[in-house]
Amino acid sequence: MKKTPDLSSAHVSDIVQMALSDHVSFDVIQREYGLSEPQVKELMRSNLKPGSYRAWRKRVRDFGDRRAHYK
Repeated sequence: MKKTPDLSSAHVSDIVQMALSDHVSFDVIQREYGLSEPQVKELMRSNLKPGSYRAWRKRVRDFGDRRAHYK
């Protein structure tokens, strides 16, 4: 896995908001910021509280199981 590139705090905030959105896929984040799915997960893990990160991952997995095009 590639290391997450150095990003400004504004970009990190934008990426976190995009990742938390139920309407933005990892592909959109990759096109806009150049971060792969594992890099987004790493960024989210380092910027969210542990419980918030686990809840986010569960929601992403649950939606992914229902819709193939979702995160």
